[in-house]
Amino acid sequence: MLVGSAARPVAIIGGTRIPFARAHGAYAAEGNQSMLTAALRGLVERNRLQGARLGEVAAGAVLKHTRDFNLARECVLDSGLDPQTPAFDLQRACGTSLEAAIAIANKIALGQIDAGIAAGVDTVSDAPVVYPREYQQLLLRAFRGRSAWARIKPFFGLRPRHFKPQVPDAGERRTGLSMGESCELMAKRWGIARAAQDQLAAESHRRAAAAWQDGFFEDLVTPFAGLTRDDNVRGDSTVEKLAGLRTAFDRSPTGTLTAGNSTPLTDGAAAVLLASEDWARARGLPVLARLTFGKSWAVDFAGGHEGLLMAPVYAVSAMLKDAGLALQDFDYYEIHEAFAAQVLCTLAAWESAEFCRERLGRDSPLGALDRGKLNVKGSSIAVGHPFAATGARVLATTAKLLSQDATARRGLISVCTAGGMGVTAIVERV
Repeated sequence: MLVGSAARPVAIIGGTRIPFARAHGAYAAEGNQSMLTAALRGLVERNRLQGARLGEVAAGAVLKHTRDFNLARECVLDSGLDPQTPAFDLQRACGTSLEAAIAIANKIALGQIDAGIAAGVDTVSDAPVVYPREYQQLLLRAFRGRSAWARIKPFFGLRPRHFKPQVPDAGERRTGLSMGESCELMAKRWGIARAAQDQLAAESHRRAAAAWQDGFFEDLVTPFAGLTRDDNVRGDSTVEKLAGLRTAFDRSPTGTLTAGNSTPLTDGAAAVLLASEDWARARGLPVLARLTFGKSWAVDFAGGHEGLLMAPVYAVSAMLKDAGLALQDFDYYEIHEAFAAQVLCTLAAWESAEFCRERLGRDSPLGALDRGKLNVKGSSIAVGHPFAATGARVLATTAKLLSQDATARRGLISVCTAGGMGVTAIVERV
C-alpha cells in the first residue's frame, strides 16, 4: 500500500560481505547465523548504525537447519541494530538476496519504511544432514505413544537403512538432474564450446584478482574467522591450465563443463543497505546509486521447453520493456556465473533473432553486449557463490562501480536460480 502521494527513489547506500571461502575450508566450523551476523555487523559498523532502528531486514539461506527457522531476526538481534528492528526470512535459491533487495526497495518506494537491509548467507560446510523419512516417522510414532509399550514398540522396526544419512544436493526433483548436468544440456543446445567457457572462467579469475590488488573490495568486505579476502580467486589461472581439467558432469567426449569453468561450492554471507534519499542525507550517508527496476521469471524446464538456467534471459527482456531501455544502454553488466556456459548461453540467446522472436516475442534480437563491460571485477566462478549471498554481493559491486565512474549511467544485474527461475535488476547512477 502506498504511503504518501508518490513512489520514492530507492538509494543503495552500500554493501558489506565476509570473504567468501571454499566449502569445508576456513568456515568449516561456522554456520549460517554466525556468518550472516558478521556481515550485518560489518554493514552496521561501516554505516554507523549502532542502535539504529531500521524499517526491515530481509534475508535468507538456501541450505538451512530447522534451528534457523527465524534466521534473519536472530541475526538482527546480534547485529548492533536496535532490537526493535523487524526481520523476515525468504528464499529464492541463488536469487535470494537480490529478491530480498527488491522486496525492501518496494517497501521504501511505497513509503512503508525509510531504510532496510537485504542479505543472504549459505554454508555447504554446515549443511543439514537428515535421515530417511521412514526413520523420522518411527521416532514420531514412539513420541506419540501413550504407554511405555507404545513408545517402545516402534523401535523394533529399526533397520540399518534408517541410519544412512541424506545430505542435500543440487538435483532438481522434476528432472533428477543436477544443475551442472542441466547446464551441460544447455551448452550442447546452444553450441557453447569448452574453450569459450574456459576463456570466460580465466578472465573471471584475472579480473577478481586485479580488483583485490587494486583495493576495490576493501570497503566491501569485512574480515571473518581469519580470512581477509576470498580464498578461491586464482590470479594465475589461464585457459591452458583450465583446459587440462577433466569434465565434471558429462564424462563423455562431448562434455564441456569442468570444476574450473563452474562455480565452486562456497560458504559466505553478504548484506546491502537500502534507504530513501532523505534518510541517507539525514544520517550523512553517501548514496552510491539507485535500484530502479527488478523482475523475476520462471521457465518450463521440467517439460523440456527451456533450459534450467535460462529464466534471466526472459526476465531481462521483460524488464527492459518496463524501463524503455535497450540491452546496450548499460555501462556495466553483472551476470552471475553459475557456470561459464550459462553466461554464454544467455548472451547467445539475446543475440539470436529466432529465439528473441519465438520465445521473447520481439521483432528483433536484443543483440550483443560489450564483453569489456561484463563482470569487470570478476564474478562467481572466481569469487565464489554462497547461494543466497550472491545477489547482495553483485548489487553492492554494481552500485560501487557506478559511483566511481562519472561517465556511467546504468548497470544490469542477472541471476539464475534453481527451479528454472531468475531474478534481474537495474541499478542507476544518482
